[in-house]
Amino acid sequence: VIVHEDMTSEELVEAYTAVRKKHGESLSDEQVARVMVAMQATTPTRAKYRVNASRSLFGGKRVKLAFTQRLGSFLGTAKVCPVEEETADQTAVGTFYLPVVKFAVLESAGNVCIPVRREGDLSLPACVYFMTVQGTAHRDSDYQHVEGWLQFVPNEDEKHVTISIIDDDAFEEDETFYFKLTEARVDGGECAEIKAGVEQATITIIDDDDPGVLSFGTEDGKDTVTIVQHAEEYIARACVQRRKGACGEVKVWYYTEGDTAVPGRDFESCKGQLVFADKQMEASIEIAIKGAPRYNTRDSFRIFLMDPSGGAKLDSGRDGGGERNILTAFLEADAEVKASIDRTHSILRKKWQKSKIGNANWRAQFKEALMVNGGVSEEDDACPPIWQDYVAHAITLPWKLFFALVPPTDFCGGWLCFFCSLLAIGFVTMIINDMASLLGCVMCLPDDITAITFVAMGTSLPDTFASLSAAKAEPYADSSVGNVTGSNSVNVFLGLGLPWMIAAFAWLGGGKDNAKWQRKYQWIPELTDTLGPPGQREQAFVVMAGTLSFSVAVFSACAVICIALLAIRRRVIGGELGGPKASKWATAITLSCLWFLYIGLSSWQALENGGGCAA
Repeated sequence: VIVHEDMTSEELVEAYTAVRKKHGESLSDEQVARVMVAMQATTPTRAKYRVNASRSLFGGKRVKLAFTQRLGSFLGTAKVCPVEEETADQTAVGTFYLPVVKFAVLESAGNVCIPVRREGDLSLPACVYFMTVQGTAHRDSDYQHVEGWLQFVPNEDEKHVTISIIDDDAFEEDETFYFKLTEARVDGGECAEIKAGVEQATITIIDDDDPGVLSFGTEDGKDTVTIVQHAEEYIARACVQRRKGACGEVKVWYYTEGDTAVPGRDFESCKGQLVFADKQMEASIEIAIKGAPRYNTRDSFRIFLMDPSGGAKLDSGRDGGGERNILTAFLEADAEVKASIDRTHSILRKKWQKSKIGNANWRAQFKEALMVNGGVSEEDDACPPIWQDYVAHAITLPWKLFFALVPPTDFCGGWLCFFCSLLAIGFVTMIINDMASLLGCVMCLPDDITAITFVAMGTSLPDTFASLSAAKAEPYADSSVGNVTGSNSVNVFLGLGLPWMIAAFAWLGGGKDNAKWQRKYQWIPELTDTLGPPGQREQAFVVMAGTLSFSVAVFSACAVICIALLAIRRRVIGGELGGPKASKWATAITLSCLWFLYIGLSSWQALENGGGCAA
C-alpha cells in the first residue's frame, strides 16, 4: 500500500485499513495519519501499468515496477513500514546500496530492520561499513547506536541490520535519525563502491505515547452536572477523564467560579492542579458543598480546566473549546427530601389547623375548656383521657373557664392576649397569696414560712414538671436546668422588682396623711438611718426585712453547693443529668436534703424572731 496525495476515497480506505492492520487497532486517527504521511511516495499510476503492458507486447523498454513489489514485502514486518525505495541499474560491479531509503517505525515496535543489497560479481566475499547518525532523535535515548562492517559471503546479495528503538513513556514529537553506508570492500582487490543517492536511509520514529485528551466526565456527555445540596456539608467530586491515550504523567489546572451560587455560602472556592499518573484514566476535583436546606431553588457555579501539561490537550468539542473546558454545576434539592417535606407539610397543615394556640373563633376556647383534655377527636394522635384526667378536669374547670375569657392571639397582633394574660395571672397570684396567708394564720405559721413553703411550691410546681418533661425529651440538660433558673430569675428580678418599683413611686411624696402608716412606721427606731428621726419622717414605701437576710444567706450557701455538684457531675460523669443509677439517686437525695435544710433553717430563724400565732 502506497500513499500519495491523489488517492481516491476507496484507495484511502484501503491504506487506512492496512496501516491499522499492520500497526495495531489501538492507534488513534492522528497516529494513522502520521504513519501515512511518512509512507508517502510516488505510486505507479494506471498509465504506467498500461505503458508497461504495451511495451511488453511490442518489445519496448519496460517500466520497472519492482519498487511496489519490494515495498509490499516490507509491509509484512510488524509496526515497521518502508516508505521509499530506489532501484539502481544493475550494471555496476561490487556495488552496495540501500533498497529502501525511508522508514516509519512506531516507538513501541522495538526495532527496525534495514536491508542492505549487493550487486555485481557475487562470487567473492565483500563487506560494507555502516553506522547510525543522529538527527532529531538522539542516540542511546531514542535508539541504540550501531556501526561496523557488514560481511557478505559469496553469492549472498542481501543482509539486514537491526536497530533497536527505545520506547519510553514520555510524550515526544516525531523524530528522525539516519542509517548510512560509508565504505565498501571486495576481497581479491576488485573495485567496490557505494551507489550514490541510496547510501543513506531516513528512519522516522513515530511517538505512540499519546498523553491523551482531557475533559469533564459526565454521564450524558453534556457540560452540566447536578449536585444535590444537603443540610450538612459534604464533599462533591467532579470527574475529569483522560481519553485517546494515557502515557506519561500529565497535569491540568482547575478553579471554580461562582454564578448564582455564592462561594462561602453554597460551596468553597478551590483552585489547584490535578495530576494524572502514567496510565491513569480518571481523576476527581473535590469541592466542599456547604450545608444548606433547599426545597425549590436552583443555583449554579462553574468549574474550569485550563493549561494542561505533559503533552495532553483539552477536548476542543466541549464547552470552552481547546483553551479551557467549562463544567456548569447546578445545586438542587434532593428529590426524596423534597417529597418528604411535601408529605410532612401536608400532615402538619392539618395538625396546625387543630392545634393553634390562638383561635380566631373565641367560642372554641370555651368549648375546649369544658371538655376533658380539650376534646380528643378520632384524627388526633393523643391517647384518650383516663380517670386522672377527669379528676383534674373537675378541679380546674373554674380556672379553665376564667382563662378562656382571655382574647385569642388574633386580636391586635397578640398584644391584647399578652396584657390580658398578665392581668389574669396577677389576679390569680393575689388570690393565692391571700389564701396562703390565711392558711398560715390558721396553722399558726408566720408569713415567712408560708412564703418559702406553700407559695413557693405552688409557683414552682409547673416549672418542676416542665423541667421533668424537658429532661426526658431533650438530649441535653440545657432546657431542663435553664427552665428553672430562668423562671426564678423572672420571679426575683421582675416579680419582686416591678411591684416594689410601682409601690415606691406610689408612696413617694405622699406626705403624712396615712394614719395607719404613721402608727406602724413613724416611731420604729430601726428606720432612723433610712427615713430620719421619729416624728419627722415622710411617708414612704417600707418593707421590713425580718429574717430575709438569714434566709438569703442560707439559700446562697445551698445554691453554691448545688452548682458545685453540677460541675462535679459534668467532670466525673460527663453530664448534669442522668448517668449511672447510683449517681442519679445520690444527686437527687443530696439536692432534696439541701431543700429541706433551707426550709428547716429559715423556719427556725422565723420562729426564733417571734413569728407564729398572735397572742
